[in-house]
Amino acid sequence: MRVSGRLLADVRPLQISPEFRRLWFGHAVSTIGTWMTGVAVAVQVYDLTSSSFAVGAVGLATMVPTLLMGLLGGSIADAVDRRRLVVGTSSGLALVVLLLAAQAALDLRQLWLLYALTAAQSALAAIDAPARRTFLPRLLPAELLPAAGTLMHSSWQVSAFIGPLLAGALAASAGVFAVYAVDALTYVLAAWMTTRIRPMPPEGGGTTAGLRSVVEGLRFARRHPLVAAVLLADLNATVLAMPHALFPELADTRFGGGALATGLLYAAPGIGGLVIAVLSGPLGGVRRQGVALMLAVGCWGVGMIGLGLSPTLWLALGFLAVAGAADVVTVVYRGAILQLTTPDAYRGRISGLDFVVGSGGPQLGNARAGTVASVSGPATAAVLGGAAVVLGAFALAAAAPALARYHPAAAAVPE
Repeated sequence: MRVSGRLLADVRPLQISPEFRRLWFGHAVSTIGTWMTGVAVAVQVYDLTSSSFAVGAVGLATMVPTLLMGLLGGSIADAVDRRRLVVGTSSGLALVVLLLAAQAALDLRQLWLLYALTAAQSALAAIDAPARRTFLPRLLPAELLPAAGTLMHSSWQVSAFIGPLLAGALAASAGVFAVYAVDALTYVLAAWMTTRIRPMPPEGGGTTAGLRSVVEGLRFARRHPLVAAVLLADLNATVLAMPHALFPELADTRFGGGALATGLLYAAPGIGGLVIAVLSGPLGGVRRQGVALMLAVGCWGVGMIGLGLSPTLWLALGFLAVAGAADVVTVVYRGAILQLTTPDAYRGRISGLDFVVGSGGPQLGNARAGTVASVSGPATAAVLGGAAVVLGAFALAAAAPALARYHPAAAAVPE
């Protein structure tokens, strides 16, 4: 595979576009807060129940609103001013996190309330993300979109590292109320940053939001096997081997670390992801991107097997870092392939479908992991999930030859 001579990430989008800088910074800050809240909810649920199944059930509570609102959110993003939509959803997310802070401050200790608030948070996020992703083609020239996508995911990786560490430290020292309060501030900052970006009305008047628009987007994905294969590759990794629901019990029973060890486990994939994101220059020169995507999915599975077999915390963190690096590669190529194979008229809806896969898959995977762990233990659940991912990657490569043959020079945007 031919690769470019550039080693470090391409930062030209940040240099040439003040609006992209605002979008990138607001996204990075709010994502730190989102990770913090995710860890805080997991800590609270485990503290209330001492059950990995209950932690995994957070994924079930958020999966339905993610699925429904992610698809509808893509339709809405193709119909209204996307900037106004993102400002509204960011403000709503800040309100939900303030309610989480209130229940922690009042020590209500109600499991159903935690599930309900995280479900509301997921519904708003499922509208916010597809709209936010459509900003890039308006802010930057086409040749810089892959670099912009890498920078956006790099900020996500930094957030995935910083957020859990901050959450673990704050939860251990000041309680989960402080974690939620910080997250609310990050959403307020993100909303303010978005107001400083130009209006984003849909080109050509847009489409009418609703069920018909959603169905049209699903039909587009079904008609184009390459789009479907890319989304299935991500589902294979996340549904079969998402490990987050296992972290509190692994930290408690195998590594003996409590909330701080839980935070480290959540942070470890972000460390590996950050390293590969910073050194992402060569990724843009890879021609067989479909092959590279499937290899990265297999590496994710290997990382989960290593997590389950690790006798020490530091070895487990190393395997999770490898898995996080592989995850960046899959995200970069998934985004690049979808971008080159999706026309502008469907961009919001395919972004919504991509969000559903990227968010709903991990939630379902966490529920699966928690269920298996309740029967066989968290280590066995990680090993079985990782092995299933590796086998699934081979099966998908055989079933989707278009993905194995894909390279950017041959890609054509369908009409």
